[in-house]
Amino acid sequence: MQGASARAQIKALITDFDGVHTDNSVFLDMDGREFVRCSRADGMGIEMLRGRGLKLLILSRESDGVVAARARKLQMECAHNVKEKLPVLDAWRRRNGLSWQELAYIGDDINDLECLEACGFAAAPRNARHEVKEVCQVVLTCAGGDGALRELCDHLIERALVPDVPA
Repeated sequence: MQGASARAQIKALITDFDGVHTDNSVFLDMDGREFVRCSRADGMGIEMLRGRGLKLLILSRESDGVVAARARKLQMECAHNVKEKLPVLDAWRRRNGLSWQELAYIGDDINDLECLEACGFAAAPRNARHEVKEVCQVVLTCAGGDGALRELCDHLIERALVPDVPA
C-alpha cells in the first residue's frame, strides 16, 4: 500500500456511497422506490473541503438514482453503477491531472479495496469490513451515515493534509 507522508497535500476526496454516506440500510416503499438516510453533518464537511479547492467524487456500485441525487445536493461529481471501480477512478484521476498520492479514499467494503490501496490516503468508517480496516491509515470512530465523512473531513483539515486555501 502506498502511504501518505505526514504533510501530504490531498487534492481530491473520493467516497463510496453505501456504508459511507449511508448506514448501509435501504428503505423501500410499496412501489419499490428506495430511500436512504444520510448525515447533514457530512454535507458541512464536504463543503469545507470544496472551499479548500478539493475535487470531490462519489464512486459507487449502486445504480439507484439516490446516489446521483445526493451527489447533486453535495455538489460532488458522481460515477455510479460502476462494477470495477479502479479503472474508473484511474481515468477520473488522469482527467483531473492528479497523482495517486494526492487522492484520499473512504470506503467500507471489499469492492473498495483496490481503490483504498491505490490512493495516497485511505480511511474507513467504524462499521467497515475488517478487510477494509486493515488497509487504511485511519479507521474513524463514526459509522457510515452517522458522521463518518464529517469526521474524515475534520481529520484531513486538522492534520493539514489538505490546502488551507484553494490551490
